[in-house]
Order: sequence, then C-alpha cells, then structure tokens
Amino acid sequence: MSDLVAYDERVANLDAAAVDNTAAVVRRIDPTVSDYVALLKPRVMSLVVFTGVVGMAVAPGNLHPVLAFVALLCIAIGAGASGAINMWYDADIDAEMARTQGRPIPQGRILPGEALGFGVGLAVASVAMMGLVVNVAAAGLLALTIGFYVFVYTMWLKRRTPQNIVIGGAAGAFPPMIGWAAVTGDVSLYSILMFAIIFMWTPPHFWALALFRCGDYARVGVPMLPVVAGPRETRRQILIYSVLLVPLVVAPWGLGYAGLLYGVGTILLGAGFLGLAWRVWRDQDDTGATRGTDKPAKQLFAYSILYLFLVFALMAAERWLGLVA
Repeated sequence: MSDLVAYDERVANLDAAAVDNTAAVVRRIDPTVSDYVALLKPRVMSLVVFTGVVGMAVAPGNLHPVLAFVALLCIAIGAGASGAINMWYDADIDAEMARTQGRPIPQGRILPGEALGFGVGLAVASVAMMGLVVNVAAAGLLALTIGFYVFVYTMWLKRRTPQNIVIGGAAGAFPPMIGWAAVTGDVSLYSILMFAIIFMWTPPHFWALALFRCGDYARVGVPMLPVVAGPRETRRQILIYSVLLVPLVVAPWGLGYAGLLYGVGTILLGAGFLGLAWRVWRDQDDTGATRGTDKPAKQLFAYSILYLFLVFALMAAERWLGLVA
C-alpha cells in the first residue's frame, strides 16, 4: 500500500506537469503527412478496424457496401482521433519513455495544440458521419468509445491506478459492437461476447508488455501493475486472466453462435495462450524477479496479438464460408 501511495504522489506531480504539454516539445520541425499518420496510432487502428469488420461480418442482415465502407472509415477515424488526443495528453511522459520518445510531439514535429485540434476534429467528424450516414446506434457507441478512451482511460485511470488496463480495456473492446450495430441498429448477446473477449484479452496482453517495459513506466510514474504490485503479482494476474479468457473465447461455439471450425481452432489457440502464460509464471525466482531475459513475456505479448487476430478471423471465415447461419 505504501508503494501505491508513493506512486500516487508521483502521478499527482506528473498531472500538474501535463497541464503544459508544450514542455515535451524539443524543437519545431515542419510536420509531414507521415507525422499526422503516426498520431493516429496506425498499428492499433488496424486491429480496431479488423474487429469492427468482423462485427459487421457476423451480424445478421446486410449493409450496402458504400454504407459498410463509411462505417469502417468512421471506426478508423474515431480510433485515430483517440490516439491523437492520447498523444497530446501524454506528451510529457512520452518524452521520457524509450518506447514513445520517437512520437511526433516529443520529437517536436507536431505541436501539442495541433495534435489536440486534429484529434478533436476527427472525433467530431467520425461520430457525425456515422450518425448521419449509417445509424444513431453505431454513432452512439463510437462516441462512447472515444470518450471512454480519452476521459476514462487516458485522463483518469492511466496515471492513477494499476487497474488502468483492466477498466480502460473496454475502449478497445467496443469496435465489434459498433460494427454489429452498423448492420443491425442494436446490440446482441453475440456482440457483447465479442466485447467481453477483447476486454478479457487486454490485461494479459498489456501486462506482458509491462513486465519487460517496467522501467519505462516506473520512471514516469505510471502505476502499471508490475511497478506497483511487483512482477510476481503481475505474472499471477496474467495467468488468472488467461485461464478466464480461453473458455470465454470458446463460448460462442458452446452457445451456438459459431461452428466446429471456430470451436476447434480456438481450443488449439487457447492451449498455446495458456502455455505461454504458464511459462511467464514460471520464469521467476523466489523474489519474483525474471530468471532469464523476459523472453516468455515478450513471446506472450507477440502471440496475444496473433491470437486475437486469429480468433476474430475464424468468426468471419465461418460466416463467409457459409459454415454458420
């Protein structure tokens, strides 16, 4: 508990510094198109768009190709807007972390105010377009996603609690629900299951990253679980969440939403996930310190991305192949 209090004090100091994000700017360089693309966090956006596509693919009914394109474009723009606003708010700590020092704002290629205006403009445009062209339900979910990522995760949770990833993970779990709502105008148990899968996947995915990036987070006072609770507890939580995740992923098959291909595929993929989570748990000495070079944590982090992609690919493949109704 004393460690958490100490980090709360460090976070409070960082919050005060975050009021003036211009301090993170090293120099002013004319921005390029690639700098603005980097603000959108394209790697994160690609997974968001993909899960949104799957939500649309498995939803009952059909959406005109033009409307489907607009819906996906809005999801992509909304995700990018969230990333840009996140980079504006976190410019002070991004400048201190090895993983994020090369981002446009810490490098001085884009000013914080420019990033904020860019992000807000995209956020408003994406929600408005979704509502006017597709439907209000999808637009509402998109607005909720952006608001949750910006206000709940970025501004409230990230610097205040080691549960930042657990609660904040909801922001990344909405896209398949948005895709589903774009087609149907509502949500269903299946779309909620897709949300739950991503929500439960997020903690072991990011905590694996945090294990081998712990020094970065500690240096800037972000209370990620390894920083506050230590590596042993983090490994334990990774294993617990992994054990909960795997049957949840298989659940659509058990409930009749998916077929045999999905069921067998996710069981095999889940076995791999659990095996790597177990290796992460075993890769520690009596104090909880890493025995080797964080290789198991790095392997789990990389595999978790592939795992989520393949799980959702199986959902879509069954629908496109006509294996499920």
